[in-house]
Amino acid sequence: MTDPTTLTQPGGTDTAAQEEHRVNDATEHPGTDVIAGAGPVGRPGERATVRLREGEPDEAPRYAPEWLQLREPADADARALGLLAPLGKRLAELPPREGGLVIHDLGCGTGSMGRWLAARLDGAQHWVLHDRDPYLLHFAAVASPRTAADGSRVTVETRRGDVARLTPDALSGASLVTASALLDVLTRAEIETLAAACAGAGSPALLTLSVAGRVEFTSPDPLDADLAEAFNAHQRRGGLLGPDAVTAAGEAFDGHGATVRVSPSPWRLGPEHAALTAQWLRGWVGAAVEERPALRTRAEGYLRDRLAACEAGELEVVVHHSDLLALPRPVEA
Repeated sequence: MTDPTTLTQPGGTDTAAQEEHRVNDATEHPGTDVIAGAGPVGRPGERATVRLREGEPDEAPRYAPEWLQLREPADADARALGLLAPLGKRLAELPPREGGLVIHDLGCGTGSMGRWLAARLDGAQHWVLHDRDPYLLHFAAVASPRTAADGSRVTVETRRGDVARLTPDALSGASLVTASALLDVLTRAEIETLAAACAGAGSPALLTLSVAGRVEFTSPDPLDADLAEAFNAHQRRGGLLGPDAVTAAGEAFDGHGATVRVSPSPWRLGPEHAALTAQWLRGWVGAAVEERPALRTRAEGYLRDRLAACEAGELEVVVHHSDLLALPRPVEA
């Protein structure tokens, strides 16, 4: 998501790699803190969570776990630490509750957000992991942290569904809503639904690593700008917001009375990130060419040269993202 992204199409909305995914030995034995599908129910037969698309067969998994694992260290380095202080202050002001904080992670993927954030927050936490892909949910649940920053217990449950279609009570009781690389693959209406759901729950939202539409190479090439423009257009296909998502989300949360803060969270990719850079570059160029086929001939040489520089340890690139924190304004007594 870049962002979410697939193995070959960063920022895309369809899986390009239809590989078989093998579950690691470590994921074969979930711990007792993993509660598959636990949670309240609403109407008979419907979970109070995110709803699968009605009338459509289950779709193939959208994001390859190999890609999500590859990008996790860069994501962790990029997220805006400066947003944690105001978030922590707000969470500390919440009335104590049995079981501690309830944190909903939307589009959790392999659970990297929980692994990054749980150990940076004090107090007991219960994470509710949402994703449409049951394999990713299993991976995320088993690989989730078990202790908070102060040693308190962290538990987790999973809920399968489409994060683009929140039911009204999806986030009821949430202390915090999180997501990583999600906003840019939503439409304006879906972001409005998300903001309304957070407002209804009175929950802060920490939404990280949304693509910002800017890429900077330390060795510029005349084709950089054309590829970036085409990639951004590809991100906006089908009404998705792509690089416009953070602005739209800020407006939506502000419209629901939240105080919004936005901070940069760029990937800074150098020789030590060669595998990630090469994979990202293939996807970035591929999506641009899919959007503007006239670029293909020049893009082939461009990609060949960039990959050679990457392999030689000579390529450095900044891929810009943004993190957004929305804090609901205190309700006056």
